[in-house]
Amino acid sequence: MNDATFAGLPIFPVEASTQAVRTDAVFFLEFGISLVILGVVAFLVIGFSIRYRRGSKARRGPLPSLIRSEIEIGWTLGTIFLALFLFWWASATYFSALATPPKAIEIHVLAKQWMWKVEHPDGAREINALHVPVNEPVRLIMTSQDVIHSFFVPAFRMKKDVLPGRATETWFQATRTGTYHLECAEYCGTDHSRMTGSIIVMSPDDYARWQTAQPQADNLAAAGGTLFDMLGCASCHETDGKRAPVLYGLYGRRVKLSTDEIIVADSAYIRDSILQPRKDLVAGYPPIMPSFKGAVSDADLARLVAYIRSLKNSQGYKP
Repeated sequence: MNDATFAGLPIFPVEASTQAVRTDAVFFLEFGISLVILGVVAFLVIGFSIRYRRGSKARRGPLPSLIRSEIEIGWTLGTIFLALFLFWWASATYFSALATPPKAIEIHVLAKQWMWKVEHPDGAREINALHVPVNEPVRLIMTSQDVIHSFFVPAFRMKKDVLPGRATETWFQATRTGTYHLECAEYCGTDHSRMTGSIIVMSPDDYARWQTAQPQADNLAAAGGTLFDMLGCASCHETDGKRAPVLYGLYGRRVKLSTDEIIVADSAYIRDSILQPRKDLVAGYPPIMPSFKGAVSDADLARLVAYIRSLKNSQGYKP
């Protein structure tokens, strides 16, 4: 089973990713502190109720002002320091999930009512399933074809909204082999509860054999390069950079916009530049690029993004 059990009953999903371990550590610490505080308050309430019950001979009256001040100052400072520590630790755990390792396997996910469509870098495609190797970081670039969905894997403690018209990203690194439940955590329509799937974590050897057994398909970046030429993008985005920004080395680089704002050229930026080219104009270039909204599908956008990302280490142009 993929859940921790007590007396045969599932009570908690197993920890199957690096992020799950960190998330559970924060959860159990906060839960433990809450139990301690609850225990202290309950002890004091019950103890005072017995000691100072009606008819008891316990001494009554206010404490000396010095003792009252020490208790109030100590309790207030202790609470503040504890709250700041928990905030720091939880924030560090959250932000660590946003920093994708540089050599992560890139997987493109398209959500639609009511299924998950997955495309691997080598072109292999899956529906409602995702095969990944154990102990390897996996980067997910996701978008929705219709409404808001949410990619949720309880065993990985990972949940990310998938939005129409935008690319969202997340990553995970599975730490144990097995099959783990995937579900949509955002109500998305009539068959929302049936929008489920599986993450199959395999050993490196098994994963290599699985890849070999998949039907031959166009490499995602190569297919994007073909589409790039078909759409006539190369006529402007050529290596001299006179009419439009050069794409070699663009991905992941900081770009200055016409508004003097600095933005990172990530997957979301590239996707927006294709669909809404006047949204984030690069400084020094006129707004001559047409919008390809409606001309390319979400799957085509994934291929174009993969192609531009593949130019990151190209030797053709060095900015």
